[in-house]
Amino acid sequence: MSIIRIALALILSFPFVGMADQAVPDLAETSLEDLLNVPVTSVSKKEQKLARAGAAVYVITQEDIHRSGMTSIPDLLRTAPGVDVAQIDANTYAISIRGFNDRLANSVLVLIDGRTVYTPTTSGVYWDQQDVPLEDIDRIEIIRGPGGTVWGANAVNGVINIITKSAQATQGGLVSADAGSHETVHGLAQYGAKIGQSGAYRVFGNYSNTGNLTASDGKEATDGWHMRHLGFRSDWNLSPRDTLTVEGDLLQTVEDQTISVTFSNALPTQGTFSEKVWVDAGDLLERWNRTFSNGSDLSLQVYYDRYKRHDEGVTETLNTVDFDFHHHLALGSRHDVVWGAGYRVTSDDHIPGYGKTYVPLSLTNNLFSAFVQDEMTISDSLRFTLGSKIEHNAYTGLEYEPSAQLVWQPTTRQSLWMSGARAIRQPSREEAGLLIDLAIVPLPGGNFGVLKLTGDPNRKAEELRDWEAGYRIQAAKRLSVDIASFSSYYHNLITTDNADAFFTTEPSPPHLVLPLVFGNKASAHTYGAEVFASWNVTHRWKISPSYTAVHMRVTLDPTSTDTHQVELAANTPQHQFQIRSFLNLTHNLDWDSALYYVGRLRDGGDGPVPAYTRLDTRLGWRIGESVELSIVGQNLLRPTHAEFHNAYEVRRTLAERSVFAKMTWRF
Repeated sequence: MSIIRIALALILSFPFVGMADQAVPDLAETSLEDLLNVPVTSVSKKEQKLARAGAAVYVITQEDIHRSGMTSIPDLLRTAPGVDVAQIDANTYAISIRGFNDRLANSVLVLIDGRTVYTPTTSGVYWDQQDVPLEDIDRIEIIRGPGGTVWGANAVNGVINIITKSAQATQGGLVSADAGSHETVHGLAQYGAKIGQSGAYRVFGNYSNTGNLTASDGKEATDGWHMRHLGFRSDWNLSPRDTLTVEGDLLQTVEDQTISVTFSNALPTQGTFSEKVWVDAGDLLERWNRTFSNGSDLSLQVYYDRYKRHDEGVTETLNTVDFDFHHHLALGSRHDVVWGAGYRVTSDDHIPGYGKTYVPLSLTNNLFSAFVQDEMTISDSLRFTLGSKIEHNAYTGLEYEPSAQLVWQPTTRQSLWMSGARAIRQPSREEAGLLIDLAIVPLPGGNFGVLKLTGDPNRKAEELRDWEAGYRIQAAKRLSVDIASFSSYYHNLITTDNADAFFTTEPSPPHLVLPLVFGNKASAHTYGAEVFASWNVTHRWKISPSYTAVHMRVTLDPTSTDTHQVELAANTPQHQFQIRSFLNLTHNLDWDSALYYVGRLRDGGDGPVPAYTRLDTRLGWRIGESVELSIVGQNLLRPTHAEFHNAYEVRRTLAERSVFAKMTWRF
């Protein structure tokens, strides 16, 4: 710790030299009243002020991103209250909201510019495939709680909507590079320019290399990660009322992970070894917006997404085509309506690996949807919103997801809201058609059994019924507070239950099969609260504390033998706290720090994960208008710590203390 103390002492002493002679930027230039009026679009698929949103919403702004010192989207999400981020290994994260965290947390919908990156194969997000240059993100809107009325299935515990800047806002050149401990290197080269009188574009190339972390036994792991990403965005003003956005990406990633598997073609062989994971992915999105003379507007979006992923021995190719239309209009003076419809087709193909396959190996599914939501003005200070989405999916047929929100603004500086909603998570391809040999069970006489998990095509949709209330207030000129509470009831949660054992001779040698089948024999009740504040201590110092409490109780049907849902409850820290500090030392020197506390994870099969405290700090120095240098330290309080249990076949590694330097040049 002596090195850290010396470094912090240098940071504290150096910037104050001559500070009295320099003008310091005003952190309070944007008033807290303006913060309550930040526009958000994720709650209702229309732009509305944050103070009028009947949901628990948090916005990570570009300034938050810039001053966080983070280099990836998963780490950036740590800064949002109510979001549980746990690193499993160098390239794998578990990210959830309000519980049920896992490697593929299946109750949070994630979008990038309106394109869903939630995979229907395994229900969740492959975070190693999600890369957006942080300099190009305009904001990240995070809904804590259900968003199914406008976003549909799988928006159960929350929605993370990553919104990038328009091409007009990123003109000129940008070169950014950082390097530091653990062989970590990131590089970005980007250029943007005008296209005639009505258009603009940007193109970029992004590269990152992340070195191996430390295994639980203290040895160097094999979980390094290499990523290459090319992308573009163009924005066009087709007429005074019409705009068009076209954007696309090509991404390639290669990484290592340590897995434990059973070899179905060589029973009863099992093995733990380092495996190469690789991904080739691409997408193309077009969105047309039109504004009418009466103030109404409509949007038509079409995208194509494809990825090919080799993971845990299985090679999967998934193609997605999505059409989405919505129309926003006013009906009279009291009704503000958004309605729309959508269609999505997904087509997958699988090559089996090790002990894992799908039945059938190839499948095409269709999803049809329509929604309507009406915000009714009852008085100048009271608004009531009612709506529902209807979807038809290939597994459970017709589903509906209604919601109601009431927002009262007694003054311009405060608002109270309450909501009720139903949301569903539709079954995944894996839950319907998976076949996997999980483990070998020794039996008397030298015989053995195979623990085999099988999918069930007759799965029900998981259901949430959620009740929430919140309060936002600008308590003083320099202080704002946001509080949200929730009580959530889950039904038909997925379970893995024992079925009757049987003897088989195929594949050889002869063995006993111990089946586990997917079912819907669990329910749960979660409740808790989130509170965060923004306090402009002085004109050059702001702090933002937050606290999250989540309590969960899982109930199993008497006929269930499941342990999975109990482990998911154990994966949820009951308490999280953070405090972030933004300090303008001089007109060109910033010092930003963040302290995070994450509560203990209970027993999850490989023992408890102790609570940990993480300290990050960043010193940024702007040289003129075009160059910025920064030094960032992360996880400074201890050399290593665990953040999560082993997940599926992937063996966890330990998060490590790191230091890196970054340079950004704009021209």
